[in-house]
Amino acid sequence: MVRVMQNAPLITDRKALMANRRRADHDGGMFLQTTAADDLQDRLSMVNRTFTSPAIVTPFPKIWEGRFEDAVIVPDDEVLSLTPGAHDLVIHAMALHWANDPVGQLIQCRHALQNDGLLLTAGFGGQTLNELRACLAQAESEITGGLSSRILPMAEIRDLGGLLQRAGFALPVADGLPLTVSYESAFHLMKDLRAMGETSALTSRRKEFSRRDVFQRAAEIYAESYSDKGRIKATFDLIFMTGWAPDASQPKPLRPGSAEHRLADALGTKEGKLPRS
Repeated sequence: MVRVMQNAPLITDRKALMANRRRADHDGGMFLQTTAADDLQDRLSMVNRTFTSPAIVTPFPKIWEGRFEDAVIVPDDEVLSLTPGAHDLVIHAMALHWANDPVGQLIQCRHALQNDGLLLTAGFGGQTLNELRACLAQAESEITGGLSSRILPMAEIRDLGGLLQRAGFALPVADGLPLTVSYESAFHLMKDLRAMGETSALTSRRKEFSRRDVFQRAAEIYAESYSDKGRIKATFDLIFMTGWAPDASQPKPLRPGSAEHRLADALGTKEGKLPRS
């Protein structure tokens, strides 16, 4: 049995997150989910292997229906409904950024994989909505003299890559796909976030309605600072991660000092001592 970390800080209010997802536009608001799904399928097409028992962790199963035959689709609950050792492929799709215990989620995925099974993840990274974050902070500081938790803190790519190693995956790789989307105004962006089910579900968020003048000022700052040809830009930083369940057949780094040829000989250069400082 996989134990989920009991003392992990509760960044996400799961009840609020589920409510946001129920209100999402599951037909018209999923363009980033679809983009991530298409990219993951492209990545899998380059893997020289046929996967016969995939599992997909996703809050929006409709995006994945029909993409993989006989795939087991499970929600991104704190404890995942995955059978240990039952899958040769696990995809964690656009939900890891909301996890209170992301390492625990990855460990559960690793336990669900067979030896040499593949994990693929997609989620939002640290530069996501950096423009909106800055504008809301400036507007609230000007009008109320304080700051509120409004946008989920998201990990940078170097930190996410480290999570794979902590979870025990071999051959970990992380890379990013920054996307810039244009909107008529900040209010149109926020409307789109509601359609995605990606509005704030932070435990520390303001529970009462925010003042409209804060959002109005944030929209003005946004238009002044991040507009191009009359439209504002918004960054969505998609981060993809790949890791393999350990297996004896996988390549391993050579022992230090075991090389049989010098790099200088291979490059056709002469070795020399570094000058003393």
